[in-house]
Amino acid sequence: MFKAQVVILAGGQGSRLRPYTVALPKPLLPVGDIPILEIIIRQLKHGGFKDIVIATGYLAELIEAYFGKGEKWGVNIRYVHEDKPLGTAGALKLIKQTTDHFLVLNGDLLTDMNYAAFLKWHIKRSDMASLVIKERRMKGDFGVIEVGKDHEMKAYHEKPEHTSFVSIGVNAFNKKVKTLIHPDESIGIPELMLRVQSKGQKVSCYEIKDFWLDLGRLGDFEGAQEIFAKNRKKFLLD
Repeated sequence: MFKAQVVILAGGQGSRLRPYTVALPKPLLPVGDIPILEIIIRQLKHGGFKDIVIATGYLAELIEAYFGKGEKWGVNIRYVHEDKPLGTAGALKLIKQTTDHFLVLNGDLLTDMNYAAFLKWHIKRSDMASLVIKERRMKGDFGVIEVGKDHEMKAYHEKPEHTSFVSIGVNAFNKKVKTLIHPDESIGIPELMLRVQSKGQKVSCYEIKDFWLDLGRLGDFEGAQEIFAKNRKKFLLD
């Protein structure tokens, strides 16, 4: 059983998922018949994590009413609440005590990655910060024109595709990272990673081949329903 803490970011308003998020916070939206956040918590429990902090904001009372202290899932849940939006990293400053190394996850992701393997890798490297990345092929929305001399068209690429590494919203930190966040500062995870680098510390990238889907967009959220239905045991590890 891991002693490391897990922080789940669940404070966003989920504006891209309206009208679903008018009455429910995004982490409580169901994938199949189970809230997104419950799927994550069940995966963490299976991976050996029991100490969970949920950072709340929008409709926090509904999240706290549903999960309580976590007894139903065999974990210990505490909460920190943002009275004003602090970004994805600012909420970390609200946590009074953290373990030497801890995970930080977005509360709206669907993945079958091995969280424990990632944390072990991070701890072994002894870096200040690590993030999980995945290679993703993305198609442009517009045709791209190459222009030469005298306004001559050199090439016309219709909605070209390119491959990039993207962050999936799973991170690991040494507890010293909190000293880089100012009290009441609104700061995102990307800005915090850059701040770590600016202090001469390493930020490491852990590539996965596992399934991952960000459920923050309407199309992806709706598409996740069928994916989850076909792979329920894979995600819930039953």
